[in-house]
Amino acid sequence: MVQGFGGKARFVVDNYGDSELARRFGVTRYPAIFVDDVLVATPKDFCFYGQGEGAGDGRYTPLKSGASHERFRADLTRMVELVLAGRKDEARAEAAPAGAGEIAALPAFSLVDLDGKAIVRADLEGRVVLVEFWATWCPPCRGTLGWLGELKKRHRDRIAVLAVAVDSDEADVRKLAQELSLPLRWAMATPEMARAFGDVTAVPTLFAFDRDGKTAATFYGAPPSLHKEAESKLAALLGVQTGQGLR
Repeated sequence: MVQGFGGKARFVVDNYGDSELARRFGVTRYPAIFVDDVLVATPKDFCFYGQGEGAGDGRYTPLKSGASHERFRADLTRMVELVLAGRKDEARAEAAPAGAGEIAALPAFSLVDLDGKAIVRADLEGRVVLVEFWATWCPPCRGTLGWLGELKKRHRDRIAVLAVAVDSDEADVRKLAQELSLPLRWAMATPEMARAFGDVTAVPTLFAFDRDGKTAATFYGAPPSLHKEAESKLAALLGVQTGQGLR
């Protein structure tokens, strides 16, 4: 799309964790799209549930839809055209407001895992809880799932790890869960659960909750620092020294 503007526009990838624009607009998740300093699409615009009963209100959902891709392309093209024409105020007026979507505590939810057993918030009380949202089409997700499986093996009942699949076919989730053979609670996300967690907009997304159910940390994506930062937080929650069974 950028090439169509004959060198008048360029595409830049910015790490939201180090982004001045992200801090200015209060964007704490990804993906977020800017044209200059105009925020034209927020993480909520790409949420995973956009059709059917209980659907989210993301403008570009469902993510896999060709129509969603075309709608995003058309909207982004218009934003670039407005900015190039010096009509940035008009572009801002059409752009979506930012929304952080953070949650303060482990929300109430009800799931049935792939073994047919119920998972509810009350069953997790008194333990550190890790909730990983992932998808079968996401290559980095496999690495994080394997790492979480190792943490579960080492800490056993001191932690609970839920691997909740979004935007994926159940048959594919079952196949991958069988291939990986990890001691995780595997389940399919529901629209209600995704909204309860602040509208899941990117994978992998990892939530960590302390023994009282309060949110301790949220990790978006799979940057190189993920394991170190998450393990440091987990060590603090469990009251152990970093490196004692966490590597």
